[in-house]
Parts: sequence; C-alpha cells; structure tokens
Amino acid sequence: MRPALVSNDTVPVLLPLAIEAPYDYRVPADMQLTPGDFVIVPLATRERVGVIWDGALARDRPAVDPSKLRDVIDKIDMPPLPAESLQLVEWVAGYTLTPPGMVLRMMMSAREAFMPPKPRVGVRLTGAPPDRMTSARSRVLEAAAGGLLWPKRELVETAGVSPGVIDGLVDAGTLSAEPLPPERPDEPDADHAHARLTQDQQRAADTLIKKVEDRSFSATVLDGVTGSGKTPVYFEAVAAALRSGRQALILLPEIALTRQFVQAFEQRFGCAPVEWHSDLTPRQRGLNWRAAAQGEARVVVGARSALFLPFTELGLIVVDEEHDASFKQVERVSYHARDMAVVRASIGGFAVVLSSATPSVESLVNVRQGRYGHVALPRRFTGVSMPDIEAIDLRKAPPEKGSWLSPVLIKAAQDTLADKQQALLFLNRRGYAPLTLCRACGFRFECPQCAAWLVEHRFRHQLRCHHCGYSTKAPDTCPSCGAEDSLVPCGPGVERIAEEVRSRFPEARTAILSSDLAPNVTALREILDAIARGDADIIIGTQLVAKGHHFPQLATVGVIDGDLGLGQGDPRAAERTFQLLSQVTGRAGRERISGKGFIQTYMPEHPVLQALISGDRDAFLEQEIAVRQSAGYPPFGRLASLVVSATSMPQAMDYARAVATRAPQAEKIHILGPAEAPLSVIRGRHRVRILIKATRETDIQAYLRQWLAILSPPKGSVRLAVDIDPYNFM
Repeated sequence: MRPALVSNDTVPVLLPLAIEAPYDYRVPADMQLTPGDFVIVPLATRERVGVIWDGALARDRPAVDPSKLRDVIDKIDMPPLPAESLQLVEWVAGYTLTPPGMVLRMMMSAREAFMPPKPRVGVRLTGAPPDRMTSARSRVLEAAAGGLLWPKRELVETAGVSPGVIDGLVDAGTLSAEPLPPERPDEPDADHAHARLTQDQQRAADTLIKKVEDRSFSATVLDGVTGSGKTPVYFEAVAAALRSGRQALILLPEIALTRQFVQAFEQRFGCAPVEWHSDLTPRQRGLNWRAAAQGEARVVVGARSALFLPFTELGLIVVDEEHDASFKQVERVSYHARDMAVVRASIGGFAVVLSSATPSVESLVNVRQGRYGHVALPRRFTGVSMPDIEAIDLRKAPPEKGSWLSPVLIKAAQDTLADKQQALLFLNRRGYAPLTLCRACGFRFECPQCAAWLVEHRFRHQLRCHHCGYSTKAPDTCPSCGAEDSLVPCGPGVERIAEEVRSRFPEARTAILSSDLAPNVTALREILDAIARGDADIIIGTQLVAKGHHFPQLATVGVIDGDLGLGQGDPRAAERTFQLLSQVTGRAGRERISGKGFIQTYMPEHPVLQALISGDRDAFLEQEIAVRQSAGYPPFGRLASLVVSATSMPQAMDYARAVATRAPQAEKIHILGPAEAPLSVIRGRHRVRILIKATRETDIQAYLRQWLAILSPPKGSVRLAVDIDPYNFM
C-alpha cells in the first residue's frame, strides 16, 4: 500500500496537458494524499483534474518555495492510478518523445469517470391499479408482474412502449420509483464451458497457461494458420488469469465490429466482456473506466487505447492480429500498441500473447533471437485443408472492356453459386471510383485540403476525400468547362465492383462490407451477422473482411487487384500485402468445405504472389528478413521521422531545411531529406519529411533529444511532429 504524503507538504501534480513535468501544489492540512490520487487543482483561471505523481518526473524537478504555490482544491473519490500506470506513462513518454502530460491524457480519456456517478432509478409494480387502462399500460403491467425492480430503459424495451408511458404509471402510483444499485459488469467464469480442443490446440493452450501461472514476464507469439482456432487457445490463458484472481486484456484491431468474438467469449465464460472502443457512449466509457480501476472489469476487450486503462490486477495481455497496422497510432501520441503491450507486461511482470496467422517480421525475428516464445498451430482445427491459391494473369485473361472481373474469376463465382456456397470479392478501395475526370477538358476532382483525388461514392451521390473527410455533392456538369455528361469514373472501388456483380449475377444476393456504406457500427455488425447466416451469396468487401471473421459457407475468394499494395515506397509494403492477401484468402473453406482463392494480377511472378500461390510462407519471410537486414531496416535498424507541416509549402520546407542543418553529426545515423511527403498536403497543411535511419544499437531517442534541444521553436503555422518507429511513409 502506498504511504500517504505528509499533510501541509507540497505534492507534484501531473496534468493531462502538453507539459513535460508535474506542477507543485500545497496540500491542505485536512487532506491526505498518496501517489496516483486524482485531484482537482487550479491552473491559471481554470480548475483541472490531475494526478499526484511519483517517479522520475517527480524526483527530477527543482525545489519551489511553498509560499508561492497554490493549494490542491479537492481529492476525487476514486481509486488512485496504479503504480504500473505511472511507470507506463513515463516509459511511453520517454520512448516516443511525447510530453508525459499527453500520455496521461490518453489514460484519462473517459471524462465522465471523474464526475460524481449519477443515481440510477428503477421502477417496481406497487399493485395499485391505474385510473385508466390502455394497451401500452397493459403491456407494462404484464412485463412488470412479479414485483421485480426494473431499470426504466429495460422495461421500456421489454414492453415496447415509450418512456412517457412509464412516467405516467409512476405518477398514477401504479409503479414506484426506487434507487437501483450501481452498475457492475458481470464476472466471467473461468470454468463455465470448457472448449473441446484438438491435440495441437491443447498443446498450445498448456504452454500459454504455464506462462500465465508463472507470474513473470514473458512474450509468446501464437502463430496459427487462418482457421486454426487461436481464439479458443488464448481463451484458456485468459481462464488461467481469472483463476489466479487477475484481470486480462484482449486487444483487437476492429473491436467495434466483433460481435462473433463477443459471442464466442460469452459461450466460453458465461457473460460478455467489458468493451472499450470509440463507439461507446461517454457514460459507458466512464462506467467501464471505473470498472477497470476498481478491479470489477475482470476481462476487457478493446481497441489499442484500452492498453492505457488503469488496471489494478492485470495478469495477461493478448494482442490479437498483432501484425495489423491499425495498432499504430499517429495522432498526438505516436505509439504501437503491440510494442507497448509488451512494455506494459514487462512493467507488471506477467505474460503477453501476440496472436496472428501472419505474424509481423518484427515478432518473428524476436522469436529467432530468443526474446519471445513461439507456439505454432499449423493446421485448421476442423481438419479442412488451407485453400488453394491461383493467380489470374490479367495479361492473358483480361476482363472485358468496361469490366473488372476476369472471365476466370467470373466462372469460379458461377461454380460457387451453383454449389449453393458463398463467394467473396475483395478490393481494398472504398467508394465507386478513385478518380473522376472530365473527358471534354481533362479536369480532375481534387480535394481542396489535401493532395489527393476525390473518391466518387455513387450510392451517396458524393465525392469524398478519404484523408480529411471533405465531401461535396457529385455534380452533373464539369465545374471547369461546363460540359454535360462528360464526367467519367476511372478505376474501380467496391461500389463499382458491386455494380458489375449485380449485372452479371442478377439473381444473387449481394452484401457490401465497407465502412462508408453503413451509418454506424450496429449496421456493420448486422451485415456481418447476415453474411455468417448465409443471407448473402456474393460479398464485396474492403479490408474489413480480413479482420478475423468466420463465414462458414464461404468457399471462394477473389482478389480484384493483387498488385494494389506493392507499388509503395514503404519498407513494409511486401509484408503488408502478403499479410492482407493471406488473411483475405484464408476466409475461404474454413468449415467442412474446400476453399479456393483467386488473385487477379499483372505481376504473377512477384515474390509475394509466388509465396501465396505456393503456400510457402517461410520462404517469403526468409527473403523479406534478408532484405530488411541488408538494408538496415527494422527490426535490424532504427527509424524515426520528423514531419514539418505548415499552411504553405515554402514555410514548411524552409523550417525543415533549418532543422536538417542543425542535425548533430553521428557516425551510425543517416539523415534523409528534407523532402515533400508523398501525400504532400493533408487538411490544408503542407508536409515535409525528414527520415532518420540508425543502427539497432543506437539510442535514437537520445540523439533526437539532443537535436530538438538546439532547434529554434516553430513559429506561426509551422508544426514539428516526431514519430519513432514510423509505419506510415505517406
């Protein structure tokens, strides 16, 4: 237990702002404070919530005359931020070169958690009849029979009435309003329903259980082919954590879409997990944040930001789809959740599991070097073989003019539908067409805020920018020359593929899985459920379909453009394309039916496509690792980027050149740039990039601190952003 700080002493308080160190405050005589406590303090003319700090940030600050300090206003009645959370803030801040206050801000992202809980009121049947009866009131009385205390919203939904009907019955004395107990999440039962595991799964589960029971830090890669049953395996590790009285965290790249995952969790543990993602209401975020802090949330399933919840008894982290690029955050605090999960487990002294059918090169190299353990699931748990993959050479079997599907792929889809099975057509491009131009004058629709073309979304009659969100109504005439019927789409998006599918397969039921076409997460989940039930014959989808979904009747997968991700100036382009296409084609034939994958390409000889066709993942990885090692790219070297942005390119470039000229000399560090970023304008800001490349043993953070310390601060509209271990080179 933490010792209380002496009354009338001064305390360091870190605030969730872009500040580098805590501020000192006096402690009132009647207040007892400990490190981690949440307090309200004055700052200028406002009151803010901060945390009593303990750690290097608190120790390494100069002494201040207490008579010049202001008093802590109040202590918030809630559990203190755990010591491990304080350490995580300082570690992440030091590694990413981010002000610690900004990392703390992520940890305090649920504003309602710091407000007094609102009392909950329920209703109960009193037995007194209402003065008049209606059909709606009758349904309420029938539902409330038995004298149970009902949450008002639940009774409204059960009886199918409006809240006003309930209020009227309360006024009539037929229902009494009574306080409800505080909301608490259900507690998962580690022994609710034991899964039937194959021999391979049981062996893997036993290894992970042992890691959890050891109560010491370990990192293990759970490496299983698509459909091998990795989720039931790491569920056993979660069960081991629960039996030992500890909490577990499962990170998923698309938590808001994973109803199948939640259902699988309920079947294994008897209740739903506590969720953490951006689709929660502010009230629910506050409740879930407090549940984690109070130890009531025994298992949390969340997006990357769940890593910063204030767990008090964390004993396991699982990073599912650990290879997924969406675990990298680039806004404000630039961090990779997979890597920070390993750090959090190291701080807490417990196990972390990195699960994937296509593990990242970084994780596999860590396995080779003995830093991580490795558990393999080489076969599908159903016994069905992996799908055969075939490349469709578009030079030899091109689509018809105005079409995007090769005759080979069309025939495969026809055969699949004849067998009463599902086909999936994958294109990682939203909208109808990536570019719209005027064939009369050549005008192209460009985003006014970004160096990017506007994407046509025909179903919504809009042109949209996928970088800043700008949208405008699709015009009928060219805004440049005024020509009518001259605007033509160039290239396909999923909407255009869907249009062709409906033309070629008019009797087939189609479903489009794209975030642009659903108004909310609930609608996306309903589409996924419909596909899993078999209510769609042909699915047309973006990368959402690669996120671990299980479609039992899916037999054929067609990739419309297998070359799409290969032409990028990104050291990870080949790896990412291999991972994405492996995940997509791996959706086929997962349950008692044989699967087949087709990849349309102009480069069937490319090493990525050859590896997919041959099924020789290890050969591809050997080559990819060798390329990375010879080039000194991660994980064999270090990368960081400095991105200068401003409202004009001359301003951005001038400051970037000034930054580059001040770079300290270092033998094992190379400075590349400055140069315009490939995507040179985003949201009206012009961008220039400087890339720092260093050897693995280089302390790149120390080098950058030295560099940044001698720079003149940016002025006017100029901003400088630091990204350690960049994943986005656009």
